[in-house]
Amino acid sequence: MHDRFHMTLEQEEAIYYSQLFRYGVDYEKAAIAARIIASKDPDELLTEEEKQLVTEACKIWLAKHKRLTHINPMLNKYQKFK
Repeated sequence: MHDRFHMTLEQEEAIYYSQLFRYGVDYEKAAIAARIIASKDPDELLTEEEKQLVTEACKIWLAKHKRLTHINPMLNKYQKFK
């Protein structure tokens, strides 16, 4: 069953990249962070710079995601009253 949904490393990296970039992480930082996240390397194998880059990218993503998650229902509610 799980084989049906198996993704290649490149596919996983592309998904992470598109989400990070979509929510405001700059192009280069999103690409590097996506590669690191998709590799699934344990923290012990990552350098401090890699850990920091991924943390920063994920913080940016989370802030923008929360913002849009909060705004979209309000927009839908407003559009109903038009």
